[in-house]
Amino acid sequence: MAIAQQVIFIAVLGLVAWLAYRRIALIRSTILLGKPEDRSDNPGERLSTMLRIAFGQKKMFDKPLVGLLHFAVYIGFILINIEILEIVLDGILGKHRVFAPLIGSFYPVLIGFFELLAVGVLLACVIFLLRRSVVKVARLQPVRHREMNGWPALDGKVILIFEIVLMIAILTMNAVDLALQDLGNEHYPQTGNFFFSQFLKPIFAGWNENTLVIYERFAWWFHIIGIFVFAIYLTYSKHLHIVLAFPNTYFARLIPKGKMNNMPEITTEVKTMLGIETAQTGDAPAIPDRFGAKDVQDLSWKNLMDAYSCTECGRCTAACPANITGKKLSPRKIMMDTRDRLEDVGKIMQANGGKFVEDGKSLIGDYILEEEINACTTCNACVHECPVRINPLDIILQLRRYKIMDESQAPASWNVMFQNLDTNQAPWKFSPGDRFNWAADLEPKK
Repeated sequence: MAIAQQVIFIAVLGLVAWLAYRRIALIRSTILLGKPEDRSDNPGERLSTMLRIAFGQKKMFDKPLVGLLHFAVYIGFILINIEILEIVLDGILGKHRVFAPLIGSFYPVLIGFFELLAVGVLLACVIFLLRRSVVKVARLQPVRHREMNGWPALDGKVILIFEIVLMIAILTMNAVDLALQDLGNEHYPQTGNFFFSQFLKPIFAGWNENTLVIYERFAWWFHIIGIFVFAIYLTYSKHLHIVLAFPNTYFARLIPKGKMNNMPEITTEVKTMLGIETAQTGDAPAIPDRFGAKDVQDLSWKNLMDAYSCTECGRCTAACPANITGKKLSPRKIMMDTRDRLEDVGKIMQANGGKFVEDGKSLIGDYILEEEINACTTCNACVHECPVRINPLDIILQLRRYKIMDESQAPASWNVMFQNLDTNQAPWKFSPGDRFNWAADLEPKK
């Protein structure tokens, strides 16, 4: 029986590893569809940013209670994986609690610490579920934010329920394990009591030994299969940020948030026209295939990593003045739409041997509406609020550049402003010489 379980476990582990590899390779391929962008400068500052923002959860603690609950889930997820390592080794080797004889009396202390974390994760997930379902935090409700309709709203609840069930499984598994130790079952070595599960033993009082073994094995398999399912599932959901938050914050922009990246081709041309720079004789100015971005391939790889890293928390949208005043723009939707387009592109690549074949769709128009990007005030509120340093504004600006420069589809009022800037060096239609006429009647202070 033990050998059969080993074989089954190794087969399941191999299948999960293969599925995870395929999915990760596809995500990597779609991210690399983006244009190259050098983010290798200042490695020390980048590492510091990653440690503060991703590992230290600095931005989450802008709201202390939510930050503390999120940190409990986060640190629990990381450290409980050490216990998962033991379970995996038990499955491969056909053993039970393989670390127990290696660390002796410290083992129940270690498991007790993991149980404390598991209880923290359990309580935090219950509170988060209540916030979504009972308190109904506005930024998470599909009634107010259309991008949260359907699966996105359900996704958050499903994963919270899933984590609650997994934590219950591991705590009750340990309780039954202790009960079997008390009965002297040879497969369950004496470890001493665990911090929390020892108080759950009375629940199983009166169960016979065979029933206890069946439940312990069921809980063991349920927990590890649940972890495997979660590992695959997170690559399809917003929970991919658990992994991508680290590289995403490391490669985040280090320049001031309000600084926009100019297009080198346009900058050179303007400088040449103004006599600031002289074009090299004989060299025709480089003309890009497209100004701005029409589809995901026109964005940078960092923009695409941003899309996969989005937590869908809605902090960006809650802070967006355009959204607050009833405009269609939602920075969260911009990131979710970009990820949806990447997912569709990935399916096309899978069906065509890793190559993308045009499907007649594009990011702007089929996923993101022109009305959305035109509503943006470029205030950077969304960039400031994001807990993992995502930059929705950069994507909005590139899409807007395409509509204006490639398709000449700027709103009429914008065209008037552009013309005034070109002729009068100001958004208003009057001569630069008249700019200070408003002050002519002001009397000097005595």
